[in-house]
Amino acid sequence: MPSQDPARRAVVTAMGAITPIGNDSETFWLNLLGGVSGGGPITSFDTTGHDVRIAAEVKDFDPTLTMDRKMARRMSRFIHFGVAAATEAIERSGIDFSTWTPEQRDRVGVVINTGGGGMEQVIDGAKTLWEKGPGQVSPFAIPAVSGSMAAAQVSMKYGLMGPVMTQVAACASGVIAFQDALRLIANDECDVVIAGGSEAPLLPMAFAALANMGALSKRNDDPAGASRPFDRTRDGFVFGEGAGVLVIESAANAQARGATILAEIIGAALTADAFHISAPEPTGRGAAMAMAGAMRHAGIGPTDVDYLVAHGTSTPLNDVTETKAIKRAYGERAATLAISSPKSMVGHMLGAAGAVAAIAAVGSIRDGWIPPTINYHEPDPECDLDYTPNVKRKLRVDTAMINGFGFGGQNAVAIFRRFGA
Repeated sequence: MPSQDPARRAVVTAMGAITPIGNDSETFWLNLLGGVSGGGPITSFDTTGHDVRIAAEVKDFDPTLTMDRKMARRMSRFIHFGVAAATEAIERSGIDFSTWTPEQRDRVGVVINTGGGGMEQVIDGAKTLWEKGPGQVSPFAIPAVSGSMAAAQVSMKYGLMGPVMTQVAACASGVIAFQDALRLIANDECDVVIAGGSEAPLLPMAFAALANMGALSKRNDDPAGASRPFDRTRDGFVFGEGAGVLVIESAANAQARGATILAEIIGAALTADAFHISAPEPTGRGAAMAMAGAMRHAGIGPTDVDYLVAHGTSTPLNDVTETKAIKRAYGERAATLAISSPKSMVGHMLGAAGAVAAIAAVGSIRDGWIPPTINYHEPDPECDLDYTPNVKRKLRVDTAMINGFGFGGQNAVAIFRRFGA
């Protein structure tokens, strides 16, 4: 169970996002509700010779709006995204860390997770080494590669000297950030945690590898309709990029400064499939264990959950397995549970996927809307739950669950609830 001390409840007071359908959290949320697809032809590199030529790219993004130009040149794209999303979240929270004492900032942590970190720096650095020699490799290449550097940059920008953490757990990474934030608050290690995930994986090598694996949709002539979670005709995921960050505070800290509380984190769980490097365990047992464990940690049951933000990748295996797992975890409640997948619009953002799922969960609690799963046209007999097809739905949401399942069988689940519900 989370902390029994009411003051140590972990509450959400602000959100920030950089996504293929909006470069701030409110634009993202409105486009998510509107069923706007972020899919399109790849513009970031020449796709000649590639089987997959579509992605969900972030558009019109300028890292120098939130980072010094010199630093931006030295850092990789996932760091740009993470710092930008964190900056928005902190500004929306109303916290001015420049007015906080050193002792107060000592109790602020940063947890920004990723699946791959600055992979483009490895590729660019290797190319420079081969073509120009060791003396021309950037001395800043290693910090730019490091998966921990988005969190570290946020810490340095605001002078935050509490725990700075990064967990790399493939597509489960973003969800794990909120479990860590919950623990840091509940254990009285932090009063505030800046938590989320960031990813910038849209590189030619990654596309080639995943396409050869058969993981990506090859609907190059229909990029907006290519990501179709739970639909019978799905043929793989659409690669996405971006970041999502939440400001998590102890209830005592938030209430003392008069903050608007959007929701609270009440439970989370991690499990493993122990099955395969990329395929989910076919019965869904590990994923179901994570969902059941998160509910047990939160002290709630299946009938208490109003909305499930599914992992919903649009791959043939994942969507069937996740459906089985939901049925195992929820029993009879599964048939009436509202479910949807943001990946139908933003693609699969890997380590950032769970972070934008959290924004969807909190948005549903705040505004009373379930975002749709778009591109759902042909029901799959093996995926027979309520995936909120194509159009948003009005529903009071008091409790929302988010799923994140990663390569290697890493399963992460977190639960958000209306504060005071």
